[in-house]
Amino acid sequence: QVQLVESGGGLVQAGGSLRLSCVASGSIFRFNVMGWYRQAPGKQRELVADISSGGNTNIADSVKGRFTISRDNAKNTVYLQMNSLKPEDTAVYYCNAVPFALWTWGRGTQVTVSS
Repeated sequence: QVQLVESGGGLVQAGGSLRLSCVASGSIFRFNVMGWYRQAPGKQRELVADISSGGNTNIADSVKGRFTISRDNAKNTVYLQMNSLKPEDTAVYYCNAVPFALWTWGRGTQVTVSS
Protein backbone atom coordinates (compact mmCIF):
# COMPACT_ATOMS: atom_id res chain seq x y z
CA GLN A 1 0.00 0.00 0.00
CA VAL A 2 1.39 3.37 -1.01
CA GLN A 3 1.42 6.07 1.65
CA LEU A 4 1.20 9.72 0.68
CA VAL A 5 2.57 12.59 2.75
CA GLU A 6 1.90 16.16 1.68
CA SER A 7 3.71 19.22 3.02
CA GLY A 8 4.52 22.83 2.26
CA GLY A 9 1.22 24.53 2.93
CA GLY A 10 0.75 27.60 5.04
CA LEU A 11 -0.75 31.05 5.35
CA VAL A 12 0.16 33.49 2.61
CA GLN A 13 -1.12 36.82 1.37
CA ALA A 14 -2.82 37.14 -1.98
CA GLY A 15 -0.21 37.32 -4.71
CA GLY A 16 2.22 35.17 -2.78
CA SER A 17 3.71 31.78 -3.59
CA LEU A 18 3.99 28.35 -2.04
CA ARG A 19 5.58 25.10 -3.10
CA LEU A 20 3.88 21.90 -2.07
CA SER A 21 5.56 18.51 -1.91
CA CYS A 22 4.10 15.02 -1.84
CA VAL A 23 6.26 12.03 -1.01
CA ALA A 24 4.95 8.58 -1.87
CA SER A 25 6.26 5.39 -0.39
CA GLY A 26 6.79 2.54 -2.80
CA SER A 27 8.40 2.40 -6.22
CA ILE A 28 5.09 1.95 -8.02
CA PHE A 29 4.71 5.71 -7.82
CA ARG A 30 6.91 6.29 -10.84
CA PHE A 31 4.57 4.36 -13.15
CA ASN A 32 1.48 6.36 -12.34
CA VAL A 33 0.01 9.62 -13.44
CA MET A 34 0.05 11.74 -10.28
CA GLY A 35 -2.11 14.69 -9.45
CA TRP A 36 -2.73 17.42 -6.96
CA TYR A 37 -6.28 17.74 -5.72
CA ARG A 38 -7.80 20.31 -3.42
CA GLN A 39 -10.88 20.54 -1.28
CA ALA A 40 -12.24 23.82 -0.03
CA PRO A 41 -14.71 23.96 2.88
CA GLY A 42 -18.15 22.86 1.77
CA LYS A 43 -16.96 21.88 -1.69
CA GLN A 44 -16.08 18.65 -3.44
CA ARG A 45 -12.50 17.64 -3.96
CA GLU A 46 -11.23 18.74 -7.37
CA LEU A 47 -8.20 17.92 -9.47
CA VAL A 48 -6.05 20.96 -10.17
CA ALA A 49 -3.04 19.47 -11.96
CA ASP A 50 -1.62 16.15 -13.03
CA ILE A 51 1.61 14.85 -14.49
CA SER A 52 2.45 11.63 -16.28
CA SER A 53 5.47 9.49 -15.53
CA GLY A 54 7.10 11.06 -18.58
CA GLY A 55 6.39 14.62 -17.51
CA ASN A 56 3.34 15.56 -19.56
CA THR A 57 1.09 17.87 -17.57
CA ASN A 58 -2.51 19.00 -17.43
CA ILE A 59 -3.53 22.09 -15.49
CA ALA A 60 -7.06 23.09 -14.55
CA ASP A 61 -8.31 26.29 -16.13
CA SER A 62 -8.84 27.86 -12.71
CA VAL A 63 -5.10 27.75 -11.95
CA LYS A 64 -3.57 27.74 -15.42
CA GLY A 65 -0.70 30.16 -15.73
CA ARG A 66 -0.26 30.27 -11.95
CA PHE A 67 0.37 26.66 -10.87
CA THR A 68 3.05 24.30 -12.14
CA ILE A 69 3.31 20.59 -11.39
CA SER A 70 6.53 18.61 -11.53
CA ARG A 71 7.87 15.31 -10.25
CA ASP A 72 11.10 13.61 -9.29
CA ASN A 73 10.66 9.89 -9.81
CA ALA A 74 13.97 9.09 -8.14
CA LYS A 75 12.65 10.72 -4.97
CA ASN A 76 9.07 9.47 -5.35
CA THR A 77 7.99 13.09 -5.03
CA VAL A 78 5.56 15.32 -6.87
CA TYR A 79 5.55 19.09 -6.46
CA LEU A 80 3.07 21.89 -6.96
CA GLN A 81 4.48 25.37 -7.42
CA MET A 82 1.74 27.90 -6.75
CA ASN A 83 2.25 31.52 -7.73
CA SER A 84 -0.03 34.55 -7.72
CA LEU A 85 -2.20 32.90 -5.11
CA LYS A 86 -5.77 34.06 -4.67
CA PRO A 87 -8.15 33.73 -1.71
CA GLU A 88 -10.18 31.24 -3.73
CA ASP A 89 -7.15 28.92 -3.73
CA THR A 90 -7.70 28.37 -0.02
CA ALA A 91 -8.18 24.63 0.51
CA VAL A 92 -6.59 21.46 1.77
CA TYR A 93 -4.32 20.11 -0.95
CA TYR A 94 -3.80 16.39 -1.51
CA CYS A 95 -1.91 14.24 -3.96
CA ASN A 96 -2.95 10.89 -5.39
CA ALA A 97 -3.01 8.94 -8.61
CA VAL A 98 -5.05 10.11 -11.61
CA PRO A 99 -7.67 9.50 -12.92
CA PHE A 100 -8.52 7.21 -10.05
CA ALA A 101 -7.29 7.87 -6.54
CA LEU A 102 -5.66 4.49 -6.15
CA TRP A 103 -4.35 4.93 -2.64
CA THR A 104 -5.60 6.02 0.74
CA TRP A 105 -5.66 9.78 0.98
CA GLY A 106 -2.99 11.43 3.05
CA ARG A 107 -3.71 14.15 5.59
CA GLY A 108 -3.18 16.85 3.02
CA THR A 109 -1.63 20.25 3.57
CA GLN A 110 -3.63 23.37 4.35
CA VAL A 111 -3.21 26.41 2.11
CA THR A 112 -4.79 29.62 3.31
CA VAL A 113 -4.62 32.76 1.20
CA SER A 114 -5.58 36.02 2.86
CA SER A 115 -6.88 38.99 0.91
